[in-house]
Amino acid sequence: MQVSVEKTSELSRKMTVSVPEEVVQEKMEERLKSLAKNVKLDGFRPGKVPVRVVKKMYGDRVRGEVTGDIIQTTYYEALQQKELIPAGQPHIHPPKDDEEFVYTAEFEIYPDVFLAGIEQIEITRPVAEVTDKDLDNMVEKLREQRKEWQEVEREAQQKDQVTLHFSGVSGGENFTNGKVEDFQVEIGAKQMIPGFEDNLVSLKAGEKKTFTVTFPEDYGNEKLAGKEAEFEIEVIKVEEPTIPEVNEEFIKDFGVESGKMEDFRADVKENMERELGQAVKTKVKNAVMDGLLEKIQVSLPNAMVDQEIDNLLKPYQEQATRQGMKLEDLQLPREDFKEQAEKRVALGLILAEIIKTNEIKADADKVRSVIDDMAKSYDQPEDVVNWYYGDKSRLTEVEQMVLEDEAVAWIVDQIKVNEEPANFDDLINTDKKDG
Repeated sequence: MQVSVEKTSELSRKMTVSVPEEVVQEKMEERLKSLAKNVKLDGFRPGKVPVRVVKKMYGDRVRGEVTGDIIQTTYYEALQQKELIPAGQPHIHPPKDDEEFVYTAEFEIYPDVFLAGIEQIEITRPVAEVTDKDLDNMVEKLREQRKEWQEVEREAQQKDQVTLHFSGVSGGENFTNGKVEDFQVEIGAKQMIPGFEDNLVSLKAGEKKTFTVTFPEDYGNEKLAGKEAEFEIEVIKVEEPTIPEVNEEFIKDFGVESGKMEDFRADVKENMERELGQAVKTKVKNAVMDGLLEKIQVSLPNAMVDQEIDNLLKPYQEQATRQGMKLEDLQLPREDFKEQAEKRVALGLILAEIIKTNEIKADADKVRSVIDDMAKSYDQPEDVVNWYYGDKSRLTEVEQMVLEDEAVAWIVDQIKVNEEPANFDDLINTDKKDG
């Protein structure tokens, strides 16, 4: 077998593989003999049809099968011979005729990644703690989550929940598909477009109102973005919130069996500290990733970017399938996902080089620690642990996460890290927005 490689661009390669015809004929003879054992033909006993007859009848088909087999085996042998690792599937050009078995494979290779410049990265690490005030605020939020609604006869006011029927028209077109019935709106929760909830204040059950508001310029529906809309509403019911007291029953509902306030606050604080630690970790990781993209330039194989775009589109594909649609119906240009895909591919290549160069491993104890930490927030932690260790693919996902965290930790040791005071609410809320 003869192999030659042509460099067609920085990462693109065209590999030509020539296989001796005697090898091809040998493979064909083997396949034809095997086929002859099962061929049934008038005038011949089963298994006694001459190979030359079988070749005349099935020669083209057999050569096609043999061609596929030879390409599959010799392609990988040729890659090893030339020490090439393709980034993605090759585009194979099979032999053009029967006289000479020569095929070409076009593919991209992985780029060289040079880590010089990492030491120039500078990031900021937020430093915060859970204060008593933060804890008090969280307890109030938990009370708010358990609130119940009590119907009232008075006019609606801020923080009330209003049940209503409504319809909306913009540009002469009804965009609510007729009338929306029994829709619940909490005044002040900002779940509706600006101005809508304000128009519910002072209304009582049975009252109707027509008003005009304007959709935000960045509204998700392009037809409505920035446009005026007229709403007709009818109030069905007004309810006020009832906030529960933090008593023994309330505390036990959150899994604190003792029902004691000090145990409840300790449990809530532990969860807050875990959430805070994750938020700081995410902030640092995002800053490190941004620094890597800024300081390290890497050429990207088009095949890897295309594959990553496919990965980004998978949730939309699943959404379309659930709705009985095709992905094309969602009108999502692949180009819109290209920048994000390129960043992901670049970071993947850079991190892979860091992990390889520094022989970073996913320590089994650290993997178990991460799984234990994730399981803490569930009622039956041991079941969650068993769920991860019971499936190799799930465990591999955690191992990859740990490997990436270890790589980030290595990077942090190489760069300048400035610490900056922060508070719990700002960190958690920013982390949720970033996510």
